Amino acid sequence: MRIAVLALQGDFIEHEQKLSECGVDTFEIRQLADIERDFDGLILPGGESTTIGKLLRELGLYAPLKQKIENGLPVLATCAGMILLAEKIANDDKTHFGTMAITVKRNAYGRQLGSFRTLSEMKGLGVIPMTFIRAPYIEQTNGAEILATVQGKSVAARQGNQLALAFHPELDDSNDIFNYFIDICKAYKSTTK
Repeated sequence: MRIAVLALQGDFIEHEQKLSECGVDTFEIRQLADIERDFDGLILPGGESTTIGKLLRELGLYAPLKQKIENGLPVLATCAGMILLAEKIANDDKTHFGTMAITVKRNAYGRQLGSFRTLSEMKGLGVIPMTFIRAPYIEQTNGAEILATVQGKSVAARQGNQLALAFHPELDDSNDIFNYFIDICKAYKSTTK
């Protein structure tokens, strides 16, 4: 089992550390040659979605990664990563991968001062810690399943092998989200290998 972490910008190192704690081999995707390696899942970390989207295109990573996601590669997308997956961004006319049937609102909780931590229920996992930093939320879904809400806003969704979170599980003590994603990757690997 090997999970790739997009390492163009943002908090990719924290994701790698969490996967390591869970006993999973990781490597970073920084250039086109990196995606020729064999991997069973992909993490799109938090950061600046506009910057990551621009770098994906400049480095030639956009089309091949989009195709892998569309072909069923499991992907865990956190914060900016969720914006990358969304088919529509409410307060922006530009989209990125657009592979997940959700509409998201960027910086929905305000700027850095609007950041917060909470404990909330996530379907299938129970109550887990959630850390929000300049977070988006899901305004609408057109087929994706909502897995969690906080303050009346949808903050986690799943569509097939795509798992999108408005929060940052890599910044909390719990590994529940990562183990949940690893199970998705194991199921995918068992059907493709």
